[in-house]
Amino acid sequence: MPANPKLLAVILGGGAGNRLFPLTQQRSKPAVPLGGKYRLVDIALSNCINSDILRTFVLTQYNSASLNRHIAQTYRFSQFSNGFVEIIAAEQTPENPQWFQGTADAVRQVLPHIRDWGIDTLLILSGDHLYRMDYRQFLGRHHTTGADVTVSVIPCEARQASEFGLLKTDDTGRIVEFKEKPKGDELTAMKVDTTHLGLDAKEAERRPYLASMGIYVFKYQHLEQLLAEEPENWVDFGKHVIPAAIKSRHVQAHMFDGYWEDIGTIGAFYRANLDLTTKIPKFNLFDAEAPVYTRARYLPPSKIEETEINDSIISDGCIINGAKVTNSVVGLRSRISKGVQLDSSFMMGADFYQTFDDMRNDMSKNLPRVGLGEGTVVRRAIIDKNARIGKNARLLNEAGVAEAEGPNGSYYIRDSIIIVPKNAVIPDGTVV
Repeated sequence: MPANPKLLAVILGGGAGNRLFPLTQQRSKPAVPLGGKYRLVDIALSNCINSDILRTFVLTQYNSASLNRHIAQTYRFSQFSNGFVEIIAAEQTPENPQWFQGTADAVRQVLPHIRDWGIDTLLILSGDHLYRMDYRQFLGRHHTTGADVTVSVIPCEARQASEFGLLKTDDTGRIVEFKEKPKGDELTAMKVDTTHLGLDAKEAERRPYLASMGIYVFKYQHLEQLLAEEPENWVDFGKHVIPAAIKSRHVQAHMFDGYWEDIGTIGAFYRANLDLTTKIPKFNLFDAEAPVYTRARYLPPSKIEETEINDSIISDGCIINGAKVTNSVVGLRSRISKGVQLDSSFMMGADFYQTFDDMRNDMSKNLPRVGLGEGTVVRRAIIDKNARIGKNARLLNEAGVAEAEGPNGSYYIRDSIIIVPKNAVIPDGTVV
């Protein structure tokens, strides 16, 4: 299926990402590193490219500098192509003096930029989900059913269902009801015969609920009409626009039956990254048919000396000397010193290499160099970029603390996971 000149994709990347704090302390949620060398936004953009969708707007607002720089440095199409990935930052205008108030309001405010392209179909995506989808199938169902709006849904079990916005369909796949995180009798009432959407009888019985993935296709004219109805009140797609559309428009469901993870919390983010180290990960980075794209960096291969590595991912440009690395993701330019034990952790790496002069200067100030110092032990942690962790530190959370904050924000504990923020300094001998 060739690229559709009447189609445009919009990736929503403007949220504050409070649930991912402190990883979002200095960057937006879609800019958070993933898998050692990627950013979260690379997932949606790669899905677009692999689906021959080559015209994409990324809407940014909060802590957007890092995301803007990544996109500008990464997604450069040929001058002989009409493809682009363009950043549209929130802007104050005489008509819209406020910043984006929600997902629907963000799209509403950038409609003047979208109109310029004369489209008939708009694909709306989130910038913080981990999944691989061929959007051509999604769009195909949208066009085949003649829907005004199509929502991508994922079947789920009862124990998961109450955490999502649920959709109820009739036997044609048309969405007839929406409930946000229902419980009790309301939850039971949202059961659907998912065989109508393609599950076999056994799976349909096990997963009788349809959760919204926050991914939508609109006939453009209907999107404009809906966003004009109550511009001050309808600010979010999931809470306002989609429920209203169900009452007044033909809204269809497209079932996605693959791996999908909303990695908007520290726990979910940690588990998704650590799963990449398993023998058969739920998300396959090695799929040659649908690669994940990111910025090309001209880094040397990793240098590893006298080190034991088990079930881990080691990214480019690392220097690891005399350490033990287990079930961990090690990001670009990571430096791991002698005697370090890194277990069940995500070390994001560094944005730069320190010179010998830099290191000598740090030593004169009693400042640890970037990376993990000699004899340090780290378990169940996320180490953000450019962190300096001194010698013989123990980041283990042996007491099993669920939530905590270190002095001056030097570290945090969320969901019992230790997080060392970007550029943080952990002195020699620190115990967490």
